[in-house]
Amino acid sequence: MDLQNTVKEALNALYHHPDDAVRMQADRYLQDFQRTLDAWQVADNLLHDSSSNLETLIFCSQTLRSKVQRDFEELPSTAFRPLRDSLNNLLKKFHKGHPKVRTQISIAVAALAVHVPAEDWGDGGIVKWLRDEMDSHPEYIPGFLELLTVLPEEVLNYKIAARPERRRQFEKELTSQMEIALNILTACLAISELKEQVLEAFASWLRLKHGIPGSVLSTHPLVLTALSSLNSEFLSEASVNVISELIHYTAAGGVDGVSANMPLIQVIVPKVMNLKTQLSDSTKDEEDVKAIARLFADMGDSYVELIATGPNESMLIVHALLEVASHPEYDIASMTFNFWHSLQLNLTRRESNIQYVNEASIEAERNRRLLVFRPAYESLVSLVSFRVQYPEDYQDLSYEDLKEFKQTKYAVADVLTDAASVLGGDATLRILYMKLLEAVSGHGNNEHKDWRPAEAALFCIRAISNYVSVVEAEVMPQIMALLPKLPLQPQLLQTVCLTIGAYSKWLDSASCGVSILPSVLDILMKGMGTSEECAAAAALAFRHICDDCRKKLCGCLEGLFHIYNRTVNGEDSFKVPAEDSLHLVEALSVVVTELPPDDAKRALEALCIPIISPLQVGIGVQGCFCHTFFLNNYTFYILLYQEAINQGPEILSKRPSRQLTIHIDRFAYIFRYVNHPEVVADAIQRLWPIFKAIFDLRAWDMRTMESLCRACKYAVRTSGRFMGVTIGAMLEEIQSLYRQHHQPCFLYLSSEVIKIFGSDPSCADYLKNLIEALFQHTTRLLTNIQEFTARPDIADDCFLLASRCIRYCPQLFIPSSVLPSLVDCSMIGITVQHREASKSILHFLADIFDLANSALGEQFIPIRDGVIIPRGASITRILVASLTGALPKSRVDVVSYTLLALMRAYGSRALQWAKECVLLIPSTAITDVERSRFLSALSDAASGGDTNGLIVPVEEFSDVCRRNRAVQEIVQEALRPLELNLGIVS
Repeated sequence: MDLQNTVKEALNALYHHPDDAVRMQADRYLQDFQRTLDAWQVADNLLHDSSSNLETLIFCSQTLRSKVQRDFEELPSTAFRPLRDSLNNLLKKFHKGHPKVRTQISIAVAALAVHVPAEDWGDGGIVKWLRDEMDSHPEYIPGFLELLTVLPEEVLNYKIAARPERRRQFEKELTSQMEIALNILTACLAISELKEQVLEAFASWLRLKHGIPGSVLSTHPLVLTALSSLNSEFLSEASVNVISELIHYTAAGGVDGVSANMPLIQVIVPKVMNLKTQLSDSTKDEEDVKAIARLFADMGDSYVELIATGPNESMLIVHALLEVASHPEYDIASMTFNFWHSLQLNLTRRESNIQYVNEASIEAERNRRLLVFRPAYESLVSLVSFRVQYPEDYQDLSYEDLKEFKQTKYAVADVLTDAASVLGGDATLRILYMKLLEAVSGHGNNEHKDWRPAEAALFCIRAISNYVSVVEAEVMPQIMALLPKLPLQPQLLQTVCLTIGAYSKWLDSASCGVSILPSVLDILMKGMGTSEECAAAAALAFRHICDDCRKKLCGCLEGLFHIYNRTVNGEDSFKVPAEDSLHLVEALSVVVTELPPDDAKRALEALCIPIISPLQVGIGVQGCFCHTFFLNNYTFYILLYQEAINQGPEILSKRPSRQLTIHIDRFAYIFRYVNHPEVVADAIQRLWPIFKAIFDLRAWDMRTMESLCRACKYAVRTSGRFMGVTIGAMLEEIQSLYRQHHQPCFLYLSSEVIKIFGSDPSCADYLKNLIEALFQHTTRLLTNIQEFTARPDIADDCFLLASRCIRYCPQLFIPSSVLPSLVDCSMIGITVQHREASKSILHFLADIFDLANSALGEQFIPIRDGVIIPRGASITRILVASLTGALPKSRVDVVSYTLLALMRAYGSRALQWAKECVLLIPSTAITDVERSRFLSALSDAASGGDTNGLIVPVEEFSDVCRRNRAVQEIVQEALRPLELNLGIVS
């Protein structure tokens, strides 16, 4: 009684106390209370107490529902019947009470049925028990109907802590009792005021998708009742739900399911088709129209494979869906979008169900089908294209409204690409070009009254760019000629720029492309000076044009560099954001790639000069540097470096990261996209004094170091073995700085070097020194799980580097002295909660176990075994603990792969390790059957079985051990992954 009063007081404080701190304290108390064993009795007592207020009733019903779902195993086996009877009495008590309370109690009873086998409910399980209760107490039928409604919904409720096998058994029990359930519902139809509730319950049972043949349902009273209500003046929501579920029910088995359920389909489809006229009835309630549209969309989605064959009957559904697509309300029209996509896939994919014996017949049938649906998709293009037009009040749109409008545009773009897949891009373009002409007609002398229709048409034209032939010569030249004549309204200009970029491949291939390029580049220049959004779009388009038309633009370098310098130097007349200026760096870099080496070298110098200028200010180098930077005078660079160190340390160390990283990122793009290995290698060698100065003076700054390492990574990737002495200097630098500053990006840069140089014998000595130094220091940093949690990026990059060493230089890594300590380190960190760090560790271990799969690694198996076998039992135990709750469920797939890789590598020995640790888990958490099923899967893996088929039993073992908090704690307490002896195990 004291506890009941405390709960009431806490609830009163939670809902009514003015002090936030008191309310939070009450909330914490109530959450803790719900996890206690006493919560069962207290919640039950308060629900039976007639003096309990609504707040108490809602809380206690939720508590009881939660306890049944998650903590049923807390109760002794004898508790089932008293609990069932108490819940039954509560269901009767609240049969006319507050709906929230009644629903929670209904869910609790349904959850109880998931836990408890049918035989414990008496002959026939819960459905027969429920039928008997309804027969005995007809006055409580409304409450029992709610239970009958939620019962099938609990099949897929994974909040219920049921074992996977029991969950499957429960579904079978309900399926076997479906006929009884439908008989109960049919009998309840006699009570007219329960009709809606009965139909909702019927819809719920139909979601099981099996149990009653379509031929039986086609004449079933419940089906006929739902269909008849479609003709009533006010459309019944429950009836619509039933018809919707029936449509899904008939298609549950794919094409075969549709054929088997044809009697039911032949009843449903005509009834739904009769509703077509109501789609355009202006007097009809919008919610009713939405419900009707939903039924047509359901038919289209469910029967799309049948519709795709093109029979005349199915075209009636297609025409109805076109009418839905034409509805002025976007929420209604968009219901059809998924159908048009699915139909397109069926019409265009080779693997669609066309059963013909030879290629010619298949192609003929495909073409026939495309021809059948061509008019529908032509209509669709016209019906959806207007929806991307900016609203008149676009300037007043809130952030959320603008976001929703953009999502609408993207959705319409997807529909247009579906149409282009069926019609062909050129044919779709012709339709959209007519829309563009309509939009600009009547606006002579550049007096464009409304820019919005033109912008919408151009957006649509841009959306299908990937489907338009690069040799299209009828429409595209006219569109390109029209673009310079459009007004410079910001939103319109932004779309014009993006459209130009989208058709860059056409500009390269078209015979008139060369003559058009100057005018489109002029448009892009205007875009860069209009607004930030326009400038960003223009920069992106500029990148696309330079990428695809690079050969044509090699002769226009002076003009391109003029645009580039204005952008990178940040001239006021250009509004390109710093991030988007990288598009121009990439654009010029790909053009430079097309030049001969000598010309490319000079062009790369021109690319670097405006980037070096801002950096030299920070390092303390004078203006003459720009003019002398590329002189082949090594002594000059030594002096330059010394001057930078002497003059610039204080200035450079105080500059905000962003003032450095934007310029360093530009170098990264140059090194990435100028595909002249020797030219880039020469540039990085000459730039190295500057880079070294930044390394030395900003090593503490993570953002700057990440940017600089990224630039070095691309330099290494592009230059490869042309880097010469620079690579050695670079590695010495990061090796030294890592010991002081522990920047994860140093590890990442090292992994790129390993990928390029790992197999080069001439690099073996300094790579071996590098990886040993980096790994030794990292393992001294990561000595416990708290350090892994505090430094997840270091752990992530360390083990990514280790995996790369296994792949590219096992001859250096496996025999090294760091392997044992790195494996020990991985064992400490497996259970770190950081997703990427944990995955990197698990992948590293899997790579070690899979060493025999590598031709290079096979010779090192004895060394590997000398490290892994003494630790095998502990590794296995940590992996099993990770599988069963030490790591989140989202990581189960990676843990499973690693565990199965261990089984494959060590066979019966690994299986013995697994048996030993699984036997530690008490029988209160898992049964002997569950234990043996899991070990059987591991045994199959150890014997070389297909691991794909073993994932399910391993994942089910994980589910069993995680089914509720108490079980998970029992399992983790037994396995103790963080308390294992992580040294050498005998």
